[in-house]
Amino acid sequence: MIVQRRAATAVLAAALLLTAGCSSDGAGPPEGDRTASPSTTARSSPTGQSTEQGPPAKGTVKVVRTVATGLDSPWGLAPVPGGGLLVSSRDDATITRIDEKTGRKTELGEVPGVAPEGEGGLLGIALSPDFAADHMVYAYFTSASDNRIVRMLYDAKKPAGEQLGAPDTVFKGVPKGFVHNGGRIAFGPDRMLYAGTGESGDTGLSQDKESLGGKILRLTPEGEPAPGNPFPDSPVYSYGHRNVQGLAWDDEQRLFAAEFGQNTWDELNAIKPGGNYGWPEAEGRSDDAGYHDPLAQWGTDEASPSGIALAGGSVWMAGLRGERLWRVPLKGTEAAADPQAFLEGDYGRLRTVVAAGDDRLWLATSNTDGRGDPKGGDDRILELRVT
Repeated sequence: MIVQRRAATAVLAAALLLTAGCSSDGAGPPEGDRTASPSTTARSSPTGQSTEQGPPAKGTVKVVRTVATGLDSPWGLAPVPGGGLLVSSRDDATITRIDEKTGRKTELGEVPGVAPEGEGGLLGIALSPDFAADHMVYAYFTSASDNRIVRMLYDAKKPAGEQLGAPDTVFKGVPKGFVHNGGRIAFGPDRMLYAGTGESGDTGLSQDKESLGGKILRLTPEGEPAPGNPFPDSPVYSYGHRNVQGLAWDDEQRLFAAEFGQNTWDELNAIKPGGNYGWPEAEGRSDDAGYHDPLAQWGTDEASPSGIALAGGSVWMAGLRGERLWRVPLKGTEAAADPQAFLEGDYGRLRTVVAAGDDRLWLATSNTDGRGDPKGGDDRILELRVT
């Protein structure tokens, strides 16, 4: 079943971008127009009685090497079983395979129907949980009318540029805008497909459980509302989000998500089925018990978070406007210590981070997205060793 809902127009979203000083995809108003950035804070356990042993308060990051350079607007990143990294280009609408040992790039092909504009285009990608057998690649992208998810057969035996089969649309109708298109997709430990969406600049969509905007969605691989979802016959898993671009699970199969704030707070949330995360009524923590508070929050100049990954008992969060990699050590679903920043300003805007084991990460920069300051070699993928 393909679910369709109303979409906010790009014109409305662009107008909102101009009139509201939002961090959106990492950009903000001129520095003189922004109030002083609040400090980064983490929420400790209110009871202090968690029985889980958290990781050390302080960690380390070492850049092992640069894996690949010369990428154009990279967005999604998916390791391939047996070796290789698939990378999506937001603006070129292509998927490229990178040999993680040599850096050699092979273009699989272009995804048809993508309409890049503003923050939209070819965004997140994910491999089928049965990839070894079915060779299916899933992609979330902005079309001329909406945001949607498709799947394509990947045939590495075909010539470069012709390795992607025709897209099969499994889900559509997510509102699109010039900003706030969400775009991260990932298969969870339950083998269901999760998607982070944005409210496309129409803040009213986030609290509307009948809308697909400003949500985390949970679907079967075929695009149906997943069994056990909190709202009957609905793909909505959680709501009250502004723009979700980070999804990851810990060893206990608990879901965490990163979310762009507007003027004040970016968020890292522990996601509960059916949970309301407050937007637009609350940005960051609030006194309203009806909304779930974030486990950590940042001033928008310090983060503008996109991808996240779990490694070594910590959440690692890529910051766009903040141009740094954040570490949040966890104790259950709470922060075990204050967030710790790494690589601040070293590689510019950071878009996507993916675990490559318990002490390794793949990290993609995002300096060619129209908001960065590209240097020689941008954009690139890095291999990191973390503790």
